[in-house]
Amino acid sequence: MNFPLLTVTAAVPAVGAILTAAVPAARRTAAKWLALLFSLATLALAVLIAIRFEPGGDRYQLTESRPWIADFGVRYELGVDGIGVVLIGLTALLIPFVIAAGWHDADPLETSSKRWRPTQGFFALILMVEAMVIISFEATDVFLFYIFFEAMLIPMYFLIGGFGDRAHSGSDENAAAQRSYAAVKFLLYNLVGGLIMLAAVIGLYVVAGNFSLQEITAARAAGTLDMATNTERLLFLGFFFAFAVKAPLWPLHTWLPNAMGESTAPVAVLITAVVDKVGTFAMLRFCLGLFPDASKWATPVILVLALISIVYGALVAVGQRDIKRLVAYASISHFGFIILGIFAMTSQGQSGATLYMVNHGLSTAALMLVAGFLISRRGSRLIADYGGVQKVAPVLAGTFLIGGLATLSLPGLAPFVSEFLVLVGTFARYPVIGIIATIGIVLAALYTLVLYQRTMTGPVKEEVRTMPDLHLREMLVVAPLIALLIGLGVYPKVLTDIVNPAVEHTMSDVKQTDPKPEVAVEAKNGEEAK
Repeated sequence: MNFPLLTVTAAVPAVGAILTAAVPAARRTAAKWLALLFSLATLALAVLIAIRFEPGGDRYQLTESRPWIADFGVRYELGVDGIGVVLIGLTALLIPFVIAAGWHDADPLETSSKRWRPTQGFFALILMVEAMVIISFEATDVFLFYIFFEAMLIPMYFLIGGFGDRAHSGSDENAAAQRSYAAVKFLLYNLVGGLIMLAAVIGLYVVAGNFSLQEITAARAAGTLDMATNTERLLFLGFFFAFAVKAPLWPLHTWLPNAMGESTAPVAVLITAVVDKVGTFAMLRFCLGLFPDASKWATPVILVLALISIVYGALVAVGQRDIKRLVAYASISHFGFIILGIFAMTSQGQSGATLYMVNHGLSTAALMLVAGFLISRRGSRLIADYGGVQKVAPVLAGTFLIGGLATLSLPGLAPFVSEFLVLVGTFARYPVIGIIATIGIVLAALYTLVLYQRTMTGPVKEEVRTMPDLHLREMLVVAPLIALLIGLGVYPKVLTDIVNPAVEHTMSDVKQTDPKPEVAVEAKNGEEAK
């Protein structure tokens, strides 16, 4: 029997969560190191998955299949394609940085107080989220995916509501109320999406007789499974609605600024760089794979919604006074680009969308974590409370600038490649939408550079005059992210070689080919080619 690598990769952080939670309350430091150790072990397993994966091989590899709930046709089925491999890698890579950046975020608020923030619980919840996200990227049984798609809401609810940002302008009671509101809003939005998806999952079983993604897509390709047009469209809408809430896509996005604003910076990274990627990943794997005709039917409306997300998110980010809410609205704009690339139905667009998931995770993590270090020093999230930081903390300001430049997709940094591919892929089939989407690039430059100018340049404000620069732990968190942003910006081939074959399979699912160039070009043999 083959080694169940996918199961073990998801199980390691789950076991780590249990063991971390069991550490005695007086040994908080031991709990932190234990959580970090298990996150690094998960990263090593994710690297092993990438090594064992063959980009030119079968569509789903390292597969596992066992009976689970046989009476209802539910199986424990796992498998990864190139898209799943890179997103598992992103998740496993970011969690150690999230843990290291949040090293003191769950320490007691006051050493003399009897009120303790459950430090062990904070790191255990992070590991549990990691386990559920990884198995979501691995699941090829629709029901199995649904369970973990919904289950990850529970630890995220407690991370948002129980471990909020300490940099709050109001009283402790007001801060607690804001955290509670953000956590409940996050939960309700995603639960409603999940309940609608559950109805669609049941409907899919009634139509197909099983939950296996591979069997259903194979039956559709062979013509042995024929869904009625209206049925397929209703099922697609049930799935897409849940994924659009998770992503989030306008107008289902309003929970994200509250959740990110009230969370600690590491938890905010966990939300937008890790958990939200499950929504866009599922659009590629399940919406396009299970309902190809309905996906093409809904494409015009989805492209318009994605375009609104791009422009709206960027415009609102320009006017933000709160650093973390600015990053949240910027993320809404970026998710618009990702969804635009997915439903452009071109290989460039979908490859760019997948790369955007990875690169957005890296750039947002870099910017948000440095912003968290900045906020922890000043004790305020308001942009107006800063000024002249680069004169007293040049390393902090420099890393903040690189993270910001990556967010605006500066050429030479990783997000530029993915954003360029999305726009090229969109323009090839929908030129008007591609042109309008470029407005997001201009606005991204505006909100990023204005944020840097107002916080880092100008006269040094009295409150930041004694601000320390980044410590060694903080530099160890940020430096690898900066290196990856530069490395993948210069040489993205290491990812595209893995992603492109999976994109070809997705394009085949929806029976789409790339549009041919409309301008005749001269071939090498002197003949004209279209």
